[in-house]
Amino acid sequence: MITLTPKTLSPFSFLCNPIPKHQHQNQNSKYTIVTQYSDSNSKPTFNSNCESEFQTERGLKFDIGETFFRHESATGRDLGVLAAALYKRSKGKLRVLDALCGCGIRSLRYLIEAEADFVLANDANDDNRKVITENLSQVESNSGDDPRWAVTLSDANRIMTECYLKRDFFDLIDIDSFGSDSSFLRSAINALKLDGLLYVTSTDGFSSGGRRPQQTLAAYGAYVRPMPYSNELGLRMLIGGAVRVASVLGYRVTPLFSYYSYHGPIFRVMLRVNRGKLPDNRNYGFISYCHNCGSSQEYSWPELGRMSCPCSDSKVSKSLVVSGPLWTGPLHDTVYITEMLRLAEEWGWAGSGSGTDLDKLLNQMVAESDPRLPFGYTKLDEVASRAKVNSPPLRAVMSILEKEGYAASRSHIESNAIKTNCSMAGCIRIAKQLQQCSSVE
Repeated sequence: MITLTPKTLSPFSFLCNPIPKHQHQNQNSKYTIVTQYSDSNSKPTFNSNCESEFQTERGLKFDIGETFFRHESATGRDLGVLAAALYKRSKGKLRVLDALCGCGIRSLRYLIEAEADFVLANDANDDNRKVITENLSQVESNSGDDPRWAVTLSDANRIMTECYLKRDFFDLIDIDSFGSDSSFLRSAINALKLDGLLYVTSTDGFSSGGRRPQQTLAAYGAYVRPMPYSNELGLRMLIGGAVRVASVLGYRVTPLFSYYSYHGPIFRVMLRVNRGKLPDNRNYGFISYCHNCGSSQEYSWPELGRMSCPCSDSKVSKSLVVSGPLWTGPLHDTVYITEMLRLAEEWGWAGSGSGTDLDKLLNQMVAESDPRLPFGYTKLDEVASRAKVNSPPLRAVMSILEKEGYAASRSHIESNAIKTNCSMAGCIRIAKQLQQCSSVE
C-alpha cells in the first residue's frame, strides 16, 4: 500500500477558506483538471463560519463539505478497494472512473489503498468541486501527460459516453447511484475495458420487495413479486438488469461478489465484463415462491408455461407467485472472494481473530458461495410459524442440516436466516424435532 509522505501530501489540504482556485486545460490532457495553487507568500486562512465536516476512514482524513455521505457505506467502499487492488496486482495497471464521486473519498481510497495509476473523479454537482479537489490533493497529481487524478463535473452518462467515443477505457468503473436508476449500465459497459470491473448500485428496497413491479420492469426488465427473500431478489434483479443490457451490446457479465446492507438499503454488485453473450440464457430465468407450502423453484424461459408447485398436484395455484427474469446463478465467485479475504488479512482488515464486520462478511460470502446452495434463503421465523413452534436456534438447525448431509450457511443478507438445499418441509421437521428435544430437557 502507498504510505503518504510530505511529498505526496498537499500543504493546503482541508482549508475552510481555500486559496484561490484555478481551472486549466492541460494541452496534453484528455480532461479538465481542477487544481489549486498559490504564490509563495500566501498563508493558509481559516473561516470560522465554515460548515465543512471532517471524517476519517481507514486512517484517511477527508472533508465531506455539504455532500451526501454515509459512514455505514464504508464496508461497500472496502470491498471495492479490495477488488481494485486485486485487479492492479493481476494486471499491473489500474485506471478507475468514479462516476458519482460525491466528496471523493472512494476516489481517494482507490488512489492510496489500491494504488490506482489514474482516477477520474466525476460528479454532476458543480458545488462539490472544492471539496473533491481538496480531498484528492492529498495525492500529488503530476500535471503532465500522466496525471494521477483528474476531476470532472458532468452528468455521469455524458462523461462515460465521451470516454467511450475517445476510446479512453477504464479498468474499473464505480457507479454509486441512488434508487433504481439503471440508465448508467449501457454507457458504463461501453467505457469499460474487456475483463474490466463494473461496480453498480441500487437503493430501491421497495422494488426488490415486490411493491413496485412496474418500476423494476422499466428499470431492470424484471417483474418482481413479494417473496420472503426480497433483499436477495434485489441483488438478483440488479445483476439480471446488467446481464440484459450487456447481452444487447454483445457482452456477458459475471458477478464476483454481491453485497446487501440494510441501511438505505444498499444493493452493491461487482461484475466482470467480457465479450460473448450468456450461453443458452443460463442463470437468467424466473423464480417462484409458493405461499401455501413455502417452496421455491427456478424456471427457464422454455418452462414458462409449465409453472406449478408440487403441493398443488401440478395444477395452477393462486398461492404461486413468480418473479423474473432475474439472475438465478451464484451471487459470489468462491475463488475471488477467497482472494479478497486473503488480501484483507494481509492488510490487517480481517483475520487473526479481528472479529471485524468485514472479516465476518467475507467469511460469510465464502460460505454462501458453496455451489450446492440454491437461490434464496430460509427465514427461521417463517419455519417456526409453519411448524407452529418457537423459532429454533440457528446454530442447532445448521448442525442438524450438516449432519444429514445438506449444505447450509448463514446469510449475510438476513441475520436469522440460512441458505440451504434442504426443502421447507425438511426445515419444518427439524424445527419440530428441536422443539421436542427442548421439551424433554
